[in-house]
Formats: sequence, structure tokens, C-alpha cells
Amino acid sequence: MNFRKCILVLSLLLPMAARAQYQGTERPVNDSTLVLSLDDAIKIALSENVSVKVADMEVQRTKYARRGSYGALFPQINASGMYSYAIQKQKVYFGSDSDEGGSSSSGGGMAGMMAGMFEPIYYYIEQLIAQGTVQPYIPPTPDPTTEETSSGSDAIEMGRSNQVTLSLSANMPLVNAQLWESLRLTGDQVELAVEQARESRLGTVASVKQAYYAVLMAKASYEVYNAVFENAVQNLKLTEQRYRVQKASELDLTRAQSSLASAIPNVYNAENSIYLALWQLKAVMGLDLDRPVDVAGELEDYADQMFFELNEASESSLDRNTTLRQLSKQAEMLAKQIRMQQFAYLPTLALSLSYNYYTQSDKFQLSQWKWLPSSTLGLSLSIPIFSGGQRYHAIKQTRVQAGELELQRQNTERQLRIGIRQSLSTMETAMRTHDAAAEALKTAEKAYDIASKSYQVGKSTLTDLNNTELTLTQSRLQVASAIYNFVVAKAGLEQTLGYDFVNEEN
Repeated sequence: MNFRKCILVLSLLLPMAARAQYQGTERPVNDSTLVLSLDDAIKIALSENVSVKVADMEVQRTKYARRGSYGALFPQINASGMYSYAIQKQKVYFGSDSDEGGSSSSGGGMAGMMAGMFEPIYYYIEQLIAQGTVQPYIPPTPDPTTEETSSGSDAIEMGRSNQVTLSLSANMPLVNAQLWESLRLTGDQVELAVEQARESRLGTVASVKQAYYAVLMAKASYEVYNAVFENAVQNLKLTEQRYRVQKASELDLTRAQSSLASAIPNVYNAENSIYLALWQLKAVMGLDLDRPVDVAGELEDYADQMFFELNEASESSLDRNTTLRQLSKQAEMLAKQIRMQQFAYLPTLALSLSYNYYTQSDKFQLSQWKWLPSSTLGLSLSIPIFSGGQRYHAIKQTRVQAGELELQRQNTERQLRIGIRQSLSTMETAMRTHDAAAEALKTAEKAYDIASKSYQVGKSTLTDLNNTELTLTQSRLQVASAIYNFVVAKAGLEQTLGYDFVNEEN
């Protein structure tokens, strides 16, 4: 008797709680619940989904990289400054390399040139000394303690202790085919990032649709199992009434109690499936998991979409498929990379400009320093001759990579066409299943009504009623499952064919 009371309490509380939460999904459960249509869910996902945001940021990053690469065409201007202190100054010699006792007036190179220049002066000084006008110069006696030789005394120190140099340089390429091709390559990188962002959006839309349909499927399952539960409650009440008047056996009463007890877990599982599906939908949309959200409509509303032109879809091309588009763009980039590597054999011409400000001083007094400017303008021509085969093997490597990419593209296209056929086959099977299940549902509903009324008047058993109810439950689930399989396969087919976002500017 206690078991019977518990069943009755559950039978009263569970339908009330279920109806309070899910009855009337067209309006919000409370003021804070966000009721979403499919279009609303997609719009929110495209603005809040993390993968979409990351893809958009990647597009912006590649655009900045492209703009920065164009800076290589403009002059590269740099300024520099240097200060140095001479710890030991450099020395030079103007004499010859003869022995210490030899004459220093002969020799070649710088010494011979200097001797030739000063020879008239030496001759004039000798004439003055011979006339007695000028006293001859007598060199001092060398100090024996010093290690400096006569040849060492001829060295002259050059430069000053403090040296400061300020320079401004500018370089600009005039002819550089490899650089120009690399700039075209950065433009392709931007286009590839845009296509990857489109792929992210297509994937997000497909995920939102599948999650949205999963919520509707969970609700449809809940409605079916909840109907089974309510029927079990009514059957138990009727069986108890008949048992009291001895028109039903104890076996029938036990079966009615067992049917009600077995219906309760299905309702709980279906209710939990709704929670899980809503969490998945909120996760795909990028919303807070604690925010109350509900979906509008029913799965049956999409039954009108189950009339699809299969022949037209099967003949659709993969021109808008994002995966093949990315592979094609990568193939174009590899072709340009090969040309860029081939252009490495061509000469390059560059323009350079340099302006320097220079000063030297033995005293660290800035006000007395004298600055001397100098500037140069030049053209530099670089002709590549030999690099040990680096450029040759780099081209070979890129061509092999292009061949690998072509094989990958062919295999990807083959797999995509298999996926299209699978989606079309699933959709066709779902349409046929839906038609058959819909006819079976009408028959099952009629059979259940007859069995229910017959059981009420005592012309049929509870077993007959349970069998017809089981058939009715299976038919309802088959109808809902057929619609769900169709819309999910259709969402996958649209993603493969790239039907969403036809206007690429938005």
C-alpha cells in the first residue's frame, strides 16, 4: 500500500513540475529567460562565439602584416652615433726601412714621395747653412736608457684622443623582383585568413543548428515520454477502480503499477537531455552557461522542409566549399613562392645615402670641438653567382610540397563528395521514414484510442492497452527522429556546399 501511495504522489507532482517548466515553449518561462529562434541563435553565435572572434582577429593580424611588408619599398632611414677614446694612438712612418746608419733620403713608396717633395727645401736650407746665415741643427745625444731607436723616433702619431661620429643613412631598393613577389604573397595570406574566417563561421552555424535541433529533439522525446507517464497514471487509477469492484485482477493492478514505475525514469532522462542540450547550445553560442535560455518552436515545425530536390543538390559543385578554397589558395601561394625563389637568381639594385658629422679633440671640451660634415650617395648592384646549391634545392623542395598539396586536394575532394552522398542518402532515408512513421502514427493513435475505450468498458486487457501504447510511443519517436535526422544532415550538407553566407562582404 505504501508503494501505491508513493506512485500516486509521484504521478501528481511530476506532470505538474514538467508542465510548469516546458509547457508553452513559445513564451519565456520567466522574465529573465531568453527565448531564441534559430536565426537569433545564429546571430548571437556569430558575434559571441570564441572561434569566430579569433578568426576575425587573425584576419586583422594578416592585414597589419601586409601593410607592414609594404614598408620594404620605402627608404629605410637610420641614425647612429659613436664615441671613442684613443688609449694608444696609431703611428705612421715617413722614413725608409734602411739600417739605422743608412741614409733615410732614399726609398720607395711614401718615403720616396715625401723625399722628392721636400728635396728643394732641403737644398735651400743647405745653401743657407753654407753661407752661415742659419746654424745647422745638432740632434740631441740619445739617452742610452731609452729603448727607442732612431727608426722609432721617426714615427708620427695620428688622430686625437676623443672622437665622436654622428651618421644618418638611408637605403631603398630600386630593383628587387624577389621582394615584389613576396609582397604579392602577403596579399594571398590575407585572402587565406579571410577564407579561414569564413570556415569558422560556417562551422559555427552548423554547430548552432545541430545544437538547436538537439534541444527540439530532446523536447519532443520528453513530450512522448511524458505522455506515456500520464497515460500510465490514468491507467493505474482506472485499474485501481476496477480492482476495488473486483473487475480487474491483482495481476492487472501490478502491471499498471509497474508500467507507471518504468515510465518515471524515462521522463527524468528526457528532462535531463533537455538541460544538456541547452548547455551545449549556450556553449556553442558563447553565452554564460548559467543564463536561462529556451528555444522557440517544435521539431514538427521543420517537417515542411523535408521536401528536398535531391537531384539538384547532388549535382551541386564544390566551388564554394571552404576546404577546397583554402587548398586552392595554398597552391597559388606555393606557385608564387616558387617564382619568388627563382627571382633570387636575378640581380638587385639599391640606392644608399649617407651623411656623417665627425669631430676629434685631445681635450674633452665640447664648446671647442670642430665638426666636419661628409656625405655620400651611391648605387649598389648585387649579382648572385654561386650559393652552393641553396637556391636550387629550395625550389625543388617547394615543388615537392606543391605536389603533396595537389594530392591532398584530390583526396579531400573525394572525401567531400562521399560526405555529400552520405548526407543525401540520410536525408532521403529520413523522408521515407517520416512518411512511413506518420502513417503508422495515425494507425497507432487510432488503435490506442480503441484499446483505451475497450479497456475502460472491460472488453480488452491491460496487456492489449500497453502493447498499443508501446506501438504509439515508437511511432511518435520515429517521426521525431526522422525529422531530426533530416535537418541535421541538411545542416551538414549546407556546410559542405558552403550555402551559408553567400554574400561574402558581410
